[in-house]
Amino acid sequence: MSEQHEAELVHCLAAVKERIRVACEQAGRDPAEVTLVGVSKTKPLADLQVAVAAGLNDLGENYVQEAVDKIGQWQGSVPVWHFIGPIQSNKTRQIAEHFDWVHSVDRLKIARRLSEQRPEEMAPLKVLVQVNISDDPAKAGVPVAEVAELVGAMAELPGLEVRGIMAIPALDLSEDELRRQFLQLKSLSDTLTSDHPGCSAISMGMSADFEMAIACGATHVRVGSAIFGARPAPPN
Repeated sequence: MSEQHEAELVHCLAAVKERIRVACEQAGRDPAEVTLVGVSKTKPLADLQVAVAAGLNDLGENYVQEAVDKIGQWQGSVPVWHFIGPIQSNKTRQIAEHFDWVHSVDRLKIARRLSEQRPEEMAPLKVLVQVNISDDPAKAGVPVAEVAELVGAMAELPGLEVRGIMAIPALDLSEDELRRQFLQLKSLSDTLTSDHPGCSAISMGMSADFEMAIACGATHVRVGSAIFGARPAPPN
């Protein structure tokens, strides 16, 4: 890695942290309430280690095998690892054995597998229920009306700690519609915490909209390109 690339990465991380601080100040919130999850999929291990050395405490990965390889090769201060991608049944064991958080649980079957496969010597796996907040049939996630039932069922599973909810709104929403969906997720969270006080985490907001998400109550923002730079477009 060149010194210039390293300096750019450190600068981008500091800029994102400052944007979070300002967004929290404008929303009357404590910046300590907001966890920055650096979305590091497809990025080389060296970039991740520079970011962590520069003060990024949490990393989010979408692809199981890529993430497990990075975790296995990790050197130095160990970050908190978040799995934020779609979950296939045949990948649950690797997720249960390697991650601290999972943001994308949308079926009780997957939650049961994570519960059964979480090693007993590890702390409970912190899990979020992915909500289909846009009611988009093409998107993963639980319909809003079914979230409370799933959270209740998952709360009974050993080895898991249900911490809240996550959503990925549809692309190309107007600013007003995006804000409406973020506020709907916050309202859903408020309802859930009346029965499940520990279920207060709200994972929403990415590079283009995390400031709005913070204003609407996000506790975790998932920021990739604003820290690590744009990812190459997938091949056609």
